[in-house]
Amino acid sequence: MLFVEQGDRCNRLACNTCPYICDLVTKITDRQYTRLKPVDDILGGTAAWENVDKTEVTCPKCAFTQAYFMQLQTRSADEPMTTFYKCVQCAHRWND
Repeated sequence: MLFVEQGDRCNRLACNTCPYICDLVTKITDRQYTRLKPVDDILGGTAAWENVDKTEVTCPKCAFTQAYFMQLQTRSADEPMTTFYKCVQCAHRWND
C-alpha cells in the first residue's frame, strides 16, 4: 500500500516496506458515486389498497372525512399495530 507524504518539491507516493517513491506532479482525482437501490413500498404498492375498508377520519391535507385504512405490525410484537390511511378524495397517505 502506498502512502501520500510531503516531499521536497511536491507530494509523493511512498512505500513503507521498500524504497519506492513516486512524485505527484499532476493532480490525481477519482470519484465514484454509489447508486442507491430503489426503495420498496412497505405497504405493498397500489395492489395492497384494493380491498381495504373505509373509516371516518379527517384527511390532514384536504380535510375530507373518509379514508381507506389498513393495519400492519411494523414494530415488535409487544407494541400496537400501526394504522395507515389513504384519503378517498386526494389519495394522500399518512399513518397514526
